[in-house]
Amino acid sequence: MSPSEWLDGLRRIDINDLDTHNMGAWPPAIKVLMGIVVAVLVLSIGYNFSTSELENQLELKREEESTLKEQFASKSQMAANLELYSQQMKEMENAFGVLLRQLPSDTEVPGLLEDITRTGLGSGLEFEEIKLLPEVTQPFYIELPIKITVTGAYHDLATFVSGVAGLPRIVTLHDFDLAPVNPDDGPKLRMSILARTYRYNDKGLN
Repeated sequence: MSPSEWLDGLRRIDINDLDTHNMGAWPPAIKVLMGIVVAVLVLSIGYNFSTSELENQLELKREEESTLKEQFASKSQMAANLELYSQQMKEMENAFGVLLRQLPSDTEVPGLLEDITRTGLGSGLEFEEIKLLPEVTQPFYIELPIKITVTGAYHDLATFVSGVAGLPRIVTLHDFDLAPVNPDDGPKLRMSILARTYRYNDKGLN
């Protein structure tokens, strides 16, 4: 059937004469037209479905691209600052080493006691007691408590506290207790204090 014959056939057809219950008896021109319509509908539905799927995939790829760009920017910044981070790490290691050198080892504790005693005597104080207490183990260091009891004038006690705080080894002072030696014996005071020094616990990370 030529296109002109097909068009002529369509013109002569009265739609009211078509039997919807017997589509097989329809004229060839109508069958061709319906075939074209069905084909167009099928292709349109398939195209829309395929396009929708491709759009979803495209959106996922765009999100993935955005995430990868953020990761790249973050890693690029880290790489750019790597030298600075390395320098800061070296500085921290050096500072940590300095602090460790300020912590007495077991063999240096007697020397530390001598320094504390010398500081007290140099401040004009009298020692009633200076005694090492049991160690206290912490995760990264070990506390070495030292109980100290001295007597003297108020200003001499203050000089002693300042001198102990200025020792080259780390010593912290706690639990101050200050009272007159004898209420009837002038301004002489008794000071009890807990000093703590520290040493590195090299087994703390094990």
